[in-house]
Formats: sequence, C-alpha cells, structure tokens
Amino acid sequence: RSLLSRALVDLDVCLCLFFFLLKVRPIEPAAVLWFTDGLVIASLENYSPASRIGVLVRAGSRYETFDSLGVTHLLRLASGLTTKGASAFRICHGIEAVGGCLSVSTTRETMVYTVDCLRDHIDTVMEYLINVTTAPEFRPWEVSELTPRLKVDIAIAQQSPQIGVIENLHAAAYKNTLSNSLYCPDYMVGKITPDKMHTFVQNNFTSGRMALVGLGVDHAVLKQVGEQFLNIRSGTGTIGSKALFRGGELRSQTGGSLVHAAVVAESAAASSAEATAFGVLQHVLGAGPHIKRGTNSTSRLSQAISKATAQPFDASAFNATYSDTGLFGVYTISQADSARDVVMVAVSQVGAIAQGNLTVADLNRAKQRKSSCLGRSQWLAVEIWLTRLSWMKSETGVHLLMFMASNA
Repeated sequence: RSLLSRALVDLDVCLCLFFFLLKVRPIEPAAVLWFTDGLVIASLENYSPASRIGVLVRAGSRYETFDSLGVTHLLRLASGLTTKGASAFRICHGIEAVGGCLSVSTTRETMVYTVDCLRDHIDTVMEYLINVTTAPEFRPWEVSELTPRLKVDIAIAQQSPQIGVIENLHAAAYKNTLSNSLYCPDYMVGKITPDKMHTFVQNNFTSGRMALVGLGVDHAVLKQVGEQFLNIRSGTGTIGSKALFRGGELRSQTGGSLVHAAVVAESAAASSAEATAFGVLQHVLGAGPHIKRGTNSTSRLSQAISKATAQPFDASAFNATYSDTGLFGVYTISQADSARDVVMVAVSQVGAIAQGNLTVADLNRAKQRKSSCLGRSQWLAVEIWLTRLSWMKSETGVHLLMFMASNA
C-alpha cells in the first residue's frame, strides 16, 4: 500500500510539472506604440500570473510654480480620493477585493501611478487606474483630511539624514525647477487648495506627457485602454523651464555623531551619450552593496578610504540623471572627526579616474554590474526607459527597451 501511495504521489508531481511546462512560454518582444499627440504605450508580455500596469506622467516637482510648491506631494497622497467615476470607498475596496495594490511614487520629473494584480483582474484595476489619473475631483473635505498625513510624511522625511542630504543637494545645485523639494514645505501645509491641484493636473496630466506601460500584459489590451481613456486631455501641457546649475554649499546641523556629505558636479542629461558613461562610472567607483544587507568593502571608494581611516564609514558614487542635466559625485557617511579625510579621499578617486587611472578589467566589470542591476528588475528598467523615452528619439527608446527585455 505504501509503494502504491508513493507511486501516486510521483505521478501527481510528474503531471503537475508536465502541465506547468505546457503553459511556459518565452517572453515576447517588447511592443511600443506611438500616438501623434505624444502618448506612448509600451508593454512586455512575460506570461507571469501577476501583472503590473503603470501610468507615467511628466509632472514631477520641477513643474511646480512658486505658489503651488508641494502640490505633487499632496497629489501623491490623494491618489485614493473620490473621482468622477468612482468614490474613494469603491476604489479602496474594489482593488482590495481582487488582491490588487495601487501605489504612487514621484521623482522631480515624473509621477508614476502603478497597480499590481493577478492577470485575470486586469480589467478591474485598470478602471480604477484610469479614474485616478484622468478624472480626480479633489473634494475640499477630502483634501483637508490629507493634512495630518502630509505632516506625518514631512516629519518622517526630516528624521532621515539621507533624504535631507538629497534635498539640500538639489537646493544647492540648482537655481530653479530641480531645486523644488519632493516634500511639501512647512509653510505650504494646509495652503494647497483643490483649485491649485486641479490647475496642476490640467496643465500637466495631458496625453503628450503620459506613457502607459504594462509588464505581464497583452499589448492589445493596453492599446485599447490608451486609445479610449488617455486621449481625453490632449496637448503637450506646460512647457517647463530648463534647469540652471549654479553650484553652492549647504550645511545642516543635526547634532548627531555621523556626518552625511555629498560632493557632486553637473553631469550629463539623459538624452546624451555621456549619461551611459556616467552610469558605468558609478559602478566603477562603487554603487552600493550587491546583496541585501551586504557590505560595500570591495568597491574602489571603500578600499581607498579604508587606508586613510580606521573608523567605520560608508561611501558610494552618486548619480542622478534628468532630462536636461544631471549630477554626479560621491556620497559618504563617516564619524565627525574623520569626515574631512573620508570626503577628500573619495573625491580624489574621481579625479584619479578622470586622469586615466582605470584598467580595462575594472571597466568591463563595471559594465557587467550595470547590466545585471538593470536586468534584475524588469519594472525598474521600464521606468528608466520611459523617463528617457520622453526626451529621446523613438528608435533609441525602442533599443533601450529591447536591452531591458534581453537582460530580464
């Protein structure tokens, strides 16, 4: 009887494996569709049981005006509020009912609305995603209820030295646009009205500034949705000002024992060929641990700094690329009494590479690490590609997406 039960178990396993292999399909080539009004629809069908769909809008904090600073922060929190097609209750419980998740993230250039779900429920979550991005109502009583959450976000950000360094870095580096913070200024809390939110959405949430992208989604489905809903508000929207790099220095005293320091210079825009070179240079110097909770001790920066101080420290290259400019440099964390030595050694390593002190082996290793980092996350690659796609020629953008698919 025991032999018979084992045989049945083995048979069940073999049958499950057989039917699983029948369903396995190779990843299809990336599909890209361009509309005359500027809307871009891109998809990568990997036949995963879980799908991810996103609407990327070129409406980051750099497009805020002086009287609407912090509006993108409030929009990030307002993603689940009542729209013209669905109430806040319906959006929340409708997405939860199918095991989905709606999230919003912002950069200084882009707002990304993302939904995750099982592929059988794509139609359901797409309805809510389109409502959130194209038909918000911003009812005054709902917007006012966001103020406590806004204050919590600001308080959490102020407790993070890393966020403080990045925000101060952009404030010192740029004279306009990119100097705008990702967080609402304290003096604007409670002063951003629904009218200001509507004005910002009307000026920036247009089809010419949008991209609809799907991972694990059939391209025909995305095309149908994009043609039906995302062409409602046509046009190119507000033309943003060019970022002006000015340089400078900002110091923020916290009374802590650790010094967080960033030293950067202006680098290349995303649409330039030099942007890729700076990305490789970041991995030459050291872009952080390669495994979760790992160390960065093997990087060029860490090896050089360890010879100058015996105290604990951390150092990595910093690389931020935008549509018309960029920042590149080093970011260090060290004890207060050794901060000077750590920063000077880190900067000297950048200068050494600029003078040609780089071997072919190190260069090839950095290229491989950059490719592997991009390939580990399909969705990260899609976001990077679409951010650059808005400012590059179509044939180059398609090439980048093909590169993403081949390394996934």
